[in-house]
Amino acid sequence: MSPPIVQLLDVHKTYQKGPVTVQALRGVSLTFNEGEYVSIMGPSGCGKSTMLNLLGCLDRPTSGQYLLGPDDVSQMDDDALSAVRGARLGFIFQSYNLIQQLTVVENIEIPLYYQDWPEAECREVAVELARLVGLEDRLDHKPFELSGGQQQRVAIARALVNDPLVILADEPTGNLDSTSGAEILEVFDELNALGKTLILVTHDDDVARHSHRTIRLRDGRLESDTRR
Repeated sequence: MSPPIVQLLDVHKTYQKGPVTVQALRGVSLTFNEGEYVSIMGPSGCGKSTMLNLLGCLDRPTSGQYLLGPDDVSQMDDDALSAVRGARLGFIFQSYNLIQQLTVVENIEIPLYYQDWPEAECREVAVELARLVGLEDRLDHKPFELSGGQQQRVAIARALVNDPLVILADEPTGNLDSTSGAEILEVFDELNALGKTLILVTHDDDVARHSHRTIRLRDGRLESDTRR
């Protein structure tokens, strides 16, 4: 089996909403290995979004550990977490989160600019990734000139641009019709076949069936962990 790339060890996350303490995650322990394709499912309020925020270094656990590769990122400060996000994680969102004023290739390049890559190298990598997701003939188009499926392909290419350890996707087909959604899932299948590690949150059983492992949460706890 491939080595662990992510480990959650007895992770708890609580939020204070006025006088009410919300226990979003209650002692979750999970290991994800390199090259896995994992779906996280569960009813509204089960802790899916909280877990994705922790995995994406957008938040910290209240207690417990989060190991990303060999590093414990649980106690990192904001600057360190930001550096980890930029260098080691890729994000794909339901709403694409593209910059409307920029072209396809410029949107893909953005993470590399934040890492001070030379402009020529940024362009070379972005063009190659646009080809990978089937947008080589749309390089100079802006998001409003693209279909929803094409916009999500731009978001996927942007998530790949830093060659991340893990790609995290939040309801990646939620805004797409069934045909476009199926095309995006084909892209995910191809990426996983190339060895990419994918962890996605979804409520859709058809989406989850593409993954090789399904984790179900309920009331902040691990309900089931099934491999196919």
